[in-house]
Amino acid sequence: MTDTSLADAHSKLDRLKQNLATVIQGKPHCLDILTIALLANGSVLMEDVPGVGKTTLAKALARSVDLTFHRIQFTPDLLPADILGSSIYNPNDGSFHFRKGPIFCHVLLADEINRASPRTQSALLEAMSESQATIEGERHVLPAPFIVLATQNPVEYHGTYPLPEAQLDRFLILLDLGYPDLETEVNILFSQQEEHPLEHLQPVLGGDELRALQREVRHVRVEPTVARYLVEIVNETRKEPRLKLGVSPRGSLMLFRAAQAAAFTKGRSYVIPDDIQELATYVLAHRVILTSQAKYGGITKPEIITDIVRRVRVPT
Repeated sequence: MTDTSLADAHSKLDRLKQNLATVIQGKPHCLDILTIALLANGSVLMEDVPGVGKTTLAKALARSVDLTFHRIQFTPDLLPADILGSSIYNPNDGSFHFRKGPIFCHVLLADEINRASPRTQSALLEAMSESQATIEGERHVLPAPFIVLATQNPVEYHGTYPLPEAQLDRFLILLDLGYPDLETEVNILFSQQEEHPLEHLQPVLGGDELRALQREVRHVRVEPTVARYLVEIVNETRKEPRLKLGVSPRGSLMLFRAAQAAAFTKGRSYVIPDDIQELATYVLAHRVILTSQAKYGGITKPEIITDIVRRVRVPT
């Protein structure tokens, strides 16, 4: 990629982040991580308490990119057919025709995904990993790119189901927004005094432009020594005594792609170990399972991933 085209790409990404910042204030790092996921064509799971802006951020991203957008409010009585679609009987000629469900879009907001049963959650597995859905024995290809932006409340909250490990493994990144600081929260009050800034959000990045950027990201160079460093970190999670389940090869691949996207956003055509270190907790922590002793000992998954990154030797 030439310096001119790289500068043009950065200009587009800056416009995207500025657009998002008008709605989500005081969270520039979260917007950076979300942009990385978008460029890597990966799905994002946003986990936090209600009311911190998870759904608003997902809507803002969908409105900032000129792509088709659908939203599903997950509830305990939601069925897989409500997501995928089903065949509808036509009494006039006795035929059936397939009516597509809301999954057939570019950006899907799965709101409060952990309020639906595991059976319903599993309807997204094939779509998230293969960008297709097999319905009634027939394969349906989803639009490209296809990205799921899911929100969930902590599993301790009433009426929630923990996401299965196979479902979590499909998400590129787990993002925790957190509460805003005092000054930011005051600004939020006044920014929404008359109307929500989301109502005036306009697309700043076209669908073709996004697809072109995603193709460029795949060309970001990763040296064999850096790739080995990445795999060594992943391999350490499989040997870590405080974990009963380490990261799968899918996790290695997703960290690889996220590191490429991170390098691209910083204006580099190559990945460095810093990119991997920055993203390791976001990409790997939700893919591991703590042992009972570690869980009740008060240690968290991100802390363990951070420990592992610190002790793996960085290539020179």
